[in-house]
Amino acid sequence: MPETYDGILLGSGHNSLILQAYAGRAGLETICLEQGGKPGGALTTEELPQGSGFRHNTHAFFHRGLDQLPWYHDLQLRQLGAEYLEPELNVALICRDGQSLQWWTDFERTVESFRRFDEQDAETLIRWRRSFQPIVKQILVPEAQSPPLPPEERTRLLSRSSLGRQLLEVSELSPLEFVHREFRHPVVQAGLLFFNGLREVDLREPGFGHHIPQLLAADAYAQICLGGSGQLARALVAAVEGSGGRIECQARPKRILVEGGRAVGVETEDGRQFRARQFIASGLNPQQTFLELFDAADIPAEWRQLAEDYRYNLLAPLFGTYLNLQAPVHYAAAADCPELDQALMVILGLERSEQFLEIVEHHQLGTIPPTVMWGSCPTRFDPQQAPEGKHAAFMWEKLPFELAGNAARWDQEKDRHGEQMIETWGEYAPSLQADLLDVTTRSPLDTARRLPNMRFGDLLVGALTRKQMGFHRPFPGAGHYRGHLPGMYLCGSSCHPGGNVTGMPGYNSAQVLLADLGIKADWTPAALLQRLPAADE
Repeated sequence: MPETYDGILLGSGHNSLILQAYAGRAGLETICLEQGGKPGGALTTEELPQGSGFRHNTHAFFHRGLDQLPWYHDLQLRQLGAEYLEPELNVALICRDGQSLQWWTDFERTVESFRRFDEQDAETLIRWRRSFQPIVKQILVPEAQSPPLPPEERTRLLSRSSLGRQLLEVSELSPLEFVHREFRHPVVQAGLLFFNGLREVDLREPGFGHHIPQLLAADAYAQICLGGSGQLARALVAAVEGSGGRIECQARPKRILVEGGRAVGVETEDGRQFRARQFIASGLNPQQTFLELFDAADIPAEWRQLAEDYRYNLLAPLFGTYLNLQAPVHYAAAADCPELDQALMVILGLERSEQFLEIVEHHQLGTIPPTVMWGSCPTRFDPQQAPEGKHAAFMWEKLPFELAGNAARWDQEKDRHGEQMIETWGEYAPSLQADLLDVTTRSPLDTARRLPNMRFGDLLVGALTRKQMGFHRPFPGAGHYRGHLPGMYLCGSSCHPGGNVTGMPGYNSAQVLLADLGIKADWTPAALLQRLPAADE
């Protein structure tokens, strides 16, 4: 006999779990169907090798300002075990000559670091931070924490105020255009583009110029979850179960059931059926949701085409090299600047902005570019992620999903490339090889195998382009978290505002879903229309 719930969620990534926890708080009985062996999606902390006692975060580690987000407080995740640490030296770009561009939680120290490279760039940094702080607080944060507005309406509303007009003007640029227009020193240009560019959007893409001043103005810094990213997953699971929700692992959805023009249930690969009284919410990507799980007859041809055309990031695939060490990573540049060893995120191999275009070209050709990598030694801040007295460290690099047109080549090449990364890493940290105990590598293909939602190894679950942003994410007609049928909703990273561990797609989807069901929730923020800046007098 089918099991019946108020709601069914597909996939147990953090966005689905957030939506499920809010639904449970609203009194809805829910189940989440997860095809893998444990919930949490990319929020995973693995013991590598098994039984070694060394714990590595293989998909998500740096969480930006997460403990400032509304769902973190609404769901009381700190009390459930997700506690965050925010090191003062947040990011350090270390150059081969020993110089370093530093990003501190204390903005004045960041300014001084910029000033050592270029006096004018330091003043530009101050000017843009002051100019954009009210834009971040009054526009960009409310927009991220709300269902998106249609683009024409958004432009009309923002055009009323000087803050909105400034945002629209800067947004017309690409990140590359903005940085080259405003900053002079090549290391400063490269650092700014990497901090909030290379890891997320195509820096050549118009419409994202505001990402750089947004970074400069925001007070949200990189953080780590004590115990590893998997601890956040465990806290979210506790929030779900504490509100009466259920999570079923090893339950691979086969198809979404449609009756009378409404999404009413899910059948799994093993033949079980789950019925939904109120809703089905998918945290999966558009191809999985609309092309794999719906019968063709239940999807309009236009929606099928839009789902097929949904695109993934060229630069999103991630290669990871994870080290077990006798001692923490020690950088040669720390001899003159000791605080570098205490940097949370370290960037290596990046010296000039032109490297980005070279990396793009290598991705297009399916070849491996000269290494630009970033990572951390988590055990400097959280000793529990390694055996007593030992340390764990990692470096990530953006590399093509396919090598010479064939992703399967990664199975033969990944360990060799890991060795090359360690060799480059050792040029900055000479004692690394002597302290090395064990190495594990994970390729973009490994990501796609473990997390099919991340098609082509795309950690952001879809390209961030003008055609796939805001009200048009994942595509026109589906940008309000609703599917094409009554009872069908979307809540994953393929929705506004996009990927990374922000929880906003799940948070915003919960607002839409509960409003549609006529359920009042005391946590729901005021409508975005009421929160945007008023018209100038």
